[in-house]
Amino acid sequence: MPPTTDQQWLNDEEQAAWRAWQRMHLQLTGRLNRQLAEESGISLQDYGVLVTLTDRADGRMRAFELGRELGWEKSRLSHHVSRMVERGFVTRERCPTDQRGLFIAVTPKGRAAIEAAAPGHVAEVRRSFIDLLTPEQLRAVAEVAGVVLDALAEECARAVPEAPDA
Repeated sequence: MPPTTDQQWLNDEEQAAWRAWQRMHLQLTGRLNRQLAEESGISLQDYGVLVTLTDRADGRMRAFELGRELGWEKSRLSHHVSRMVERGFVTRERCPTDQRGLFIAVTPKGRAAIEAAAPGHVAEVRRSFIDLLTPEQLRAVAEVAGVVLDALAEECARAVPEAPDA
């Protein structure tokens, strides 16, 4: 939708904050992706899938839940999970109570990959982000992220009804 003539543009302070956040996000994402690829042979997206699954006691989630947790569209999740299945990190399992539903489950190889990757990844997160901020700044970042993520989740919930799994 093109902007209307009464569009409220970002002022200098807002623009500086937005652009700084964008640059920070891109540079951190690139750095973390390179670190994981070089040290562990997995991508940041692989890491996100694996850590989300291994946070669950049984190591599995419904596909739509995993997509929602990661903030991914159905097709992105489906394609990425397919690549991870090919590499032996996860499996797709039919849901016994919903024939259209799928579980995505971490495999022993996937568990080994996340266990091997986690120490180096956490060290890089500390070096590149955590250790640069004061405890007050970390709390502020968490609070800001929570506000934005809650608003996005609310908007998404209003716009899209619960969809069957990929």
